[in-house]
Amino acid sequence: MDRTRYLIVGAGVSGLAFADSLFDDDYLIVEAENEIGGYCRSVERDGFVWDYSGHFFHFRHPEIEKDLVERMEGRVLQVQRNSRIWYGGRFIDYPFQRNIAQLPEREREECLSALRNRPEARGGSFKDMLYARYGTGIADKFLVPYNEKLYATNLALLDADAMGRFFPHASAEDILKGADTRPEGYNATFTYPEGGAIQYINALARGVRSDRISLSERVEHIELRRKVATTNRREIRYEHLVSSAPLVSLLDICAVGYDREIFSHNKVLVFNLGFDRKGPESVHWIYYPQKDISFYRVGFYDNIFGSNRMSLYVEVGLPGEAELDDDDRGAMKARVLADLQTCGVVDNQTLVASHQVLLDPAYVHITMKSNAEAATKRALLATDQVHSIGRYGAWTYCSIEDNIVEARALARRLNSTP
Repeated sequence: MDRTRYLIVGAGVSGLAFADSLFDDDYLIVEAENEIGGYCRSVERDGFVWDYSGHFFHFRHPEIEKDLVERMEGRVLQVQRNSRIWYGGRFIDYPFQRNIAQLPEREREECLSALRNRPEARGGSFKDMLYARYGTGIADKFLVPYNEKLYATNLALLDADAMGRFFPHASAEDILKGADTRPEGYNATFTYPEGGAIQYINALARGVRSDRISLSERVEHIELRRKVATTNRREIRYEHLVSSAPLVSLLDICAVGYDREIFSHNKVLVFNLGFDRKGPESVHWIYYPQKDISFYRVGFYDNIFGSNRMSLYVEVGLPGEAELDDDDRGAMKARVLADLQTCGVVDNQTLVASHQVLLDPAYVHITMKSNAEAATKRALLATDQVHSIGRYGAWTYCSIEDNIVEARALARRLNSTP
C-alpha cells in the first residue's frame, strides 16, 4: 500500500494551488483526466486557442496576480472589459439595470415606472430579490430571462444571494436619477494570457513536483476511518485528503449519505468555433436573454489579442438532468450556427475549426438548503481530515482566484499541524 501525508484529489486550480503552498513534498496528486487543469484546460486546433469555457481572470489580490504572471512565458494582457447585451435587435451596454437610458423611450419609461412601484421584498428567492430591487420592467426584460437561461432553472428556487458579490447591483436611486452608475465591477478589467487559461495552470504547476502528479487515476472509494483511498490502480493511505471534486461525488465515494435533490446544478454545453475572418470588432462578450436564441453568451477570443480570424466560445445552459447523445449535440451545433447568423455575429464567414465540451456540473444551484447541507457535510468530512475545497468542492459560486486563496489558506493551516 502506498502512503502519503497529503493526498490531493484533482489537478485543477485548487489542487495545484494547495500543493504549491505546502512546506514539504510529501504529497500525491491524483487526477482522473489524462492532463492537468480541470475546467481551466485549453485546446489548440487549426491555429485557434480555446478554453473549455470563457475563463478570464479577475484579481482582487495583486500579490497573487503578480506571482502567477511572473511564472508565465509569453504575453499576458490586462484588458478593459467591453461587454454588451443583444436586446431588441440592437446592442446596449452591460449591465442592463445600469444602462436602461439606452433603451427606446417607451421601454425606458416602463422600467422607471416599475422601479418606482417595485414590490416590497417577499420571500428569499433570487427572483424575489430581482423584483424587489428593480421592479418588473428591468427584471422581466433582462434579469429574469437571462439568468433562467444561464441556470436552466426557475429563479424562484435559488437563494437571493446565489451570485454573491458577482451580481452587478445598482441602487434604485441612481437608476431613477439617470446617473452614470456603471461601476468598476469585479470584472471591469481582466487578465488573459496568450496560450489560454491553461497558462495559469502551468504557472501553478511550476511550483509542484511533476513526479507527484498521477494522471488518469480516479479515486473510487475512500474509507474515512482507515484513511485509505482506493483508486483504479492502487490503495493509498493518507493523513490528510484534499479534494476539489464536486462535493456530491466526494460524498458518494466516501459513502456519506445526503439528499440528492438539495444539490442540483445545470450543465453548460460550450461550442468553440473558429471562422475564416473577423466578425464584430472590440466586444469581448455578448449576453442574450431571448428564449428563442439557443445560447446565453458568446465570447470573442480574437478581440482580446487582435487576431484576424473570429474565434468564439458559445455557451448553452442545460438542465442538470439533460442527456445528450451525438445526434443531440450535432443538432444543437446546427442551431447555434443558425442563431449566430440571426444575431448578426456570423455574416458569410466560413467555419474552419470547432471543438465542444460539456461542463457537468457547471453552475450549482445555490439555495438555503444547499448552503446548510454543504456546510454540514464538509464539516463532517473535515473531522476525518478530508477537506472539500474549490468551487465545486464547496458547492458555491466563486472566482478562480477565490479557489487559490482558499487552497493556500488550508495549506498554511495544515502546514502548522504536527
